[in-house]
Amino acid sequence: MSELTPDQMRASDADRERVAQVLHNALSEGRITINELEERLSTVYAAKTLGELKPVTMDLPSSSGTLEPATTRALGYPDQRIGGHPGSPVSIGVMSGAVRKGSWVLPPQHNSFAFWGGAEIDLRQARFADKNCTITAVAIMGGIQITVPDDINVDVTGLGLMGGFVLEDKSGAPPAPPTAPTVKINGLAFWGGVVVYRKPAKRAEPPQIEGS
Repeated sequence: MSELTPDQMRASDADRERVAQVLHNALSEGRITINELEERLSTVYAAKTLGELKPVTMDLPSSSGTLEPATTRALGYPDQRIGGHPGSPVSIGVMSGAVRKGSWVLPPQHNSFAFWGGAEIDLRQARFADKNCTITAVAIMGGIQITVPDDINVDVTGLGLMGGFVLEDKSGAPPAPPTAPTVKINGLAFWGGVVVYRKPAKRAEPPQIEGS
């Protein structure tokens, strides 16, 4: 069976409601009439795939037709968080701490090491140098905490020996669309712990590309 394209993915109730909100905003701005609203809403609530939702707002300008970032990505448009000058490729906490958070660009490969110390990596406001990035986390008698937003894909494959290497999903959100960045987290926890938390994204708008 061939892989589905983003347009062929099934639309959720949340997807339909977000597009409906765009239409209501367009009505309030005088861009469409009440009859057009009713006609388009009928199409929205009958839509079974994300591709069927796209044409409903294609003729609306960005001020009305721009969907929330999560919806834009779900509808298969390019993810605006991919690209930018890569940030630090390492975070090291040896009897101390290291923090990578806020607005930064995750490089294609980031190595995090904690020995009798700790490291914190927070990707909720980050950009991603490539669509597919890898974090290799090694904690020896130390701890590494990695926080990922619920609108990216994450794959945790690390090993815990007399320690833990776990993913805790605190978002309750469905999987991100295939167009979203994917972060693979691997490595080793020995007498220590690597914990990956999946939490709601912080950003209201996609962050801008940092200068190179």
